[in-house]
Amino acid sequence: MDLQDQLKNLFPDHIQEESIEDSESTSKIWMQDDPIICKYEKRKGKPITILEGYTGATEDFKILAKEIKTKLSVGGSFKDDKIIIQGDYRDKIMKMLKDKGFNVKRVGG
Repeated sequence: MDLQDQLKNLFPDHIQEESIEDSESTSKIWMQDDPIICKYEKRKGKPITILEGYTGATEDFKILAKEIKTKLSVGGSFKDDKIIIQGDYRDKIMKMLKDKGFNVKRVGG
């Protein structure tokens, strides 16, 4: 008897709900018509990727920054309405944003 069966025996009236957390988090972010600008820079000799140009709410942009950082497993920050990702991940970030429905413009290099 596994844990699920034990829980069903303890709580026979419980109705199990399916989690739809992923679809809710993507639908909350506001989409814009203008492209998000994806730049590459070097600061103190280290490469970084900068995303800017989002005109929606700041909280939505912070959610997007956290999503990008966790999917790529990299460090980064959100400052001055810009997402700063450590490393050169322009191609991967642009693909992720296009899959979400954003317009993305690559600047430089």
